[in-house]
Amino acid sequence: MLYREAGQFKSSYQADSQIFPIRQDRIGILLLIVIAFFVVPLWASPYLFSAILIPFLIFSLAALGLNILTGYAGQLSLGSAAFMAVGAFASYNFMLRIPGIPLLLAFILGGLCAAMVGIAFGLPSLRIRGFYLAASTLATQFFVVWALTKIQWFTNYSSSGVITAQKMRIFDYQFDTPAAKYLLVLGIVSILALLAKNMVRSNVGRSWMAVRDMDVAAEVIGIRLMRTKLLAFAVSSFYCGVAGALYAFAYLGTVEPEAYSLDLSFRILFMVIIGGLGSIMGSFLGAAFIVLLPVLLNILAHALAMPTSVASNLELMVFGALIIFFLIVEPHGLARIWQIAKEKLRLWPFPH
Repeated sequence: MLYREAGQFKSSYQADSQIFPIRQDRIGILLLIVIAFFVVPLWASPYLFSAILIPFLIFSLAALGLNILTGYAGQLSLGSAAFMAVGAFASYNFMLRIPGIPLLLAFILGGLCAAMVGIAFGLPSLRIRGFYLAASTLATQFFVVWALTKIQWFTNYSSSGVITAQKMRIFDYQFDTPAAKYLLVLGIVSILALLAKNMVRSNVGRSWMAVRDMDVAAEVIGIRLMRTKLLAFAVSSFYCGVAGALYAFAYLGTVEPEAYSLDLSFRILFMVIIGGLGSIMGSFLGAAFIVLLPVLLNILAHALAMPTSVASNLELMVFGALIIFFLIVEPHGLARIWQIAKEKLRLWPFPH
């Protein structure tokens, strides 16, 4: 009763193929956008912006990039943090060495540099798959961090390797407050998420899913594997590169190789697994879960007066248990649970 498309007639192909064909979805997304852009900045505290909302949005974008590659194209990757590092350092150097370059253009160019690195390290996917491809992308992680550490040109010959990110300014407005940074990150993430939603519904997205399901059959029906796989690596790396630039400029305030460690790659992978493979919504749900869980666990540890040794390892234990739980009970993650809830709303309050 609450979530039905009965009576919502489509009189044109454009209306039937729109990004949100059900009226309830359109209303829900519109309300969510209005709340995120206009209501949240009025009451949220600086701590909520800096510690929860901004990292949630950035990790959602990074998880979305990995989900495009792993969830939709079926190519396993463990080098997401490396592509984020490329985007961050490329954006920093573009702003440093090209005076007056627009901030958004620097972010786009940083994402394009990450896309080129992704294409280069995505070439092994033409010959190998599965665990061996994961090992290949793992080499990307170590190589990129090593290059950024050893080649001092990337860090502008800083002795410590830690450099302060430039101020974020668009025209004459400077994004120096937590609320302003939040709105900038929210705008970029919203646009890229809508582009990804449209992309996975296009011929490109269908080609990715065909390669994911059975690459041999996809090649038989005329899908070019080389172009499809490398395009998936390029788009995924672009999204991770932009997320890495936002991570350095809007969240950390510094650009340093140690911030993009292997641990960050695994965290992004956990977001995709818990949120749901092959789901745009799952990327946001997984990022929200990973960002909010440590906060909730810290509150629980203080409330129960747990020893420090137990509280410090509680997060790791819960993460491991939840990953095992989702892999066994619900492999499609939180997105599948959300989809089941919507299916039940179609029949409520009638029995089924």
